[in-house]
Amino acid sequence: MELILDNIRKSFDGKEVLKGIDFTFEQGKIYGLLGRNGAGKTSLFNCLSGEIRMDSGGAFLRREEVSLPLREEEIGYVFSLPILPDFLTGYEFVKFYMDINRDKIEQGRSIEDYFDIIRFEEEDRHRLIKGYSHGMKNKIQMLCFIISRPPLILLDEPLTSFDVVVALEIKKLLREMKQNHIIIFSTHILQLAADLCDELVILNNGSLREIPAETLHSPEFEEQIIALLKDEDHV
Repeated sequence: MELILDNIRKSFDGKEVLKGIDFTFEQGKIYGLLGRNGAGKTSLFNCLSGEIRMDSGGAFLRREEVSLPLREEEIGYVFSLPILPDFLTGYEFVKFYMDINRDKIEQGRSIEDYFDIIRFEEEDRHRLIKGYSHGMKNKIQMLCFIISRPPLILLDEPLTSFDVVVALEIKKLLREMKQNHIIIFSTHILQLAADLCDELVILNNGSLREIPAETLHSPEFEEQIIALLKDEDHV
């Protein structure tokens, strides 16, 4: 399975942010999307998820040589600012989400099993989401794609709100999941990218550029990435 981005363009107020994005992402890999603030990482994710409309171009999933337009139900999107119903408890929301995705749930998995995966305390499960911390809300978001198992998973700054122990657990979970998914996460933390990713892509000046895999673990990794991100539009 592959995600194919074909000439994706997007402008805001006359400024072209995405300038013809062409790239192919492969199943079984975790991709780190790097870019400076304002480079368009979230805009690209929003275009792929349908949150905003592309000006031109498209995104396609290719399975067994057949390419079809990417559909909303094929995407799991963990937002940097969680969007959840504050008037429900975590348990009520997850139960509702399981009910509408019952055909996708792993056989034998209970709601308690899913909460255990993300180490969600028993007493917190029955509290209103309104009272959750940012990190707890992000955990619930990530639980949604663990339940529905979409082919494409987009993570917008996914681990910055977690404590060290939970972040390690989530990284382990992502590594276990990657064989059946295409996983792309945006981050500005270079060490996290080097630790978790199989491949790196940089969004700079409206275009995507692949970074050689061997760069990830080279002594000059940070210097090379910083050099690539410097350009005349950022001072």
